[in-house]
Amino acid sequence: MTTLEQASPPARPRRPAWRRWLAPAFSLVLVAAMVFWFLPQFTSLSDVWASVQDMTAVQIGLLALATLWNLATYQFVMVTTTPGMTLRQATVSTETTTAVANTLVGGAAVAMGLTYAMNSSWGFSRSRTSVSLLTSGLWNNFAKLGLPVVALALLAFTAPPTPGRLLAGLLGVAGLVAAVVGLWLVLRSRASAARVGQTLARWVSALLRLVHRPPVHGWDLALTKFRDRTVLLLRARWHWLTLATVVSHLSLFLVLLLALRFCGVGADQVGWAEALAVFAFARLLTAIPFTPGGLGVIEVAMISGLAAAGGDRPAVAAGVLVFRVLTYVLPIPFGVLTYVFWQRNTSWRREPNTAPRTDLVPESA
Repeated sequence: MTTLEQASPPARPRRPAWRRWLAPAFSLVLVAAMVFWFLPQFTSLSDVWASVQDMTAVQIGLLALATLWNLATYQFVMVTTTPGMTLRQATVSTETTTAVANTLVGGAAVAMGLTYAMNSSWGFSRSRTSVSLLTSGLWNNFAKLGLPVVALALLAFTAPPTPGRLLAGLLGVAGLVAAVVGLWLVLRSRASAARVGQTLARWVSALLRLVHRPPVHGWDLALTKFRDRTVLLLRARWHWLTLATVVSHLSLFLVLLLALRFCGVGADQVGWAEALAVFAFARLLTAIPFTPGGLGVIEVAMISGLAAAGGDRPAVAAGVLVFRVLTYVLPIPFGVLTYVFWQRNTSWRREPNTAPRTDLVPESA
């Protein structure tokens, strides 16, 4: 054996073909089941189109304004978490990556790589992009966890509480409080972050032992590194990041509520608090990316939940499908246009790592 052969790392085993195609196949089966089996039990596309045609010009205008505002709110989070980025750059980046995430299986990973490429072309370092993705993703998950808790609390005041709602609400509050306290401990100091990492690693390793899996390692170093990279930005902008994230999620809910009301689902059928609860739990399901943009999963969860809450089945289905066209389908052509703009526009281009430095993100040249 030659020295080169000895130094070469062993080739990584190739994943079996069936594993590579499992996720796309599952997505196709789920979407096909929704279109050909689930939706016909509630409505037809002709009935949905009839509901749209019955909308007044004022209602269509309000839906259009709410949709454009919702698209605009994507940018606020990115501008907050990426010091030095302009609103126009954030618009190009978020619209493009949203289109990718909505169309490709595993699109979230592709969108992340595209974010690095676009930001680098505008002179931002990988460190600044990493901090932006980490903090915005963390706050997005906090919102997905917190909205169901808020919705259940509102339902407790607007409708007679049930044991199931109370239990779910208590579990949600406990989970949200634990997450917030954990984040505070991580940001408190490097030693505290390391202790949190060690504690989490012990708990996870104990669970893995039950299924005969090896323990995890290095979580203390990972959380310490996370703390070092994000603490300055979060201390300076956590309140703006929180506001931008809440506005973004509630703007998305506003589009759903208007679509339901304009398709005939009145407040006497499904109150706004009940609609918020269904919306929140459906959004929580997207924390695990079964399909691109939650396609199929969100429609089934929202239609089932709103119909169970008392909404007229055809009107509920029409409202949810209008909502998904405006918030899932419409961003795709917008994203294609912004991608073409990014490719052709050279006036914003800088060499990598040449964007003006910021004290909020530690980064190397």
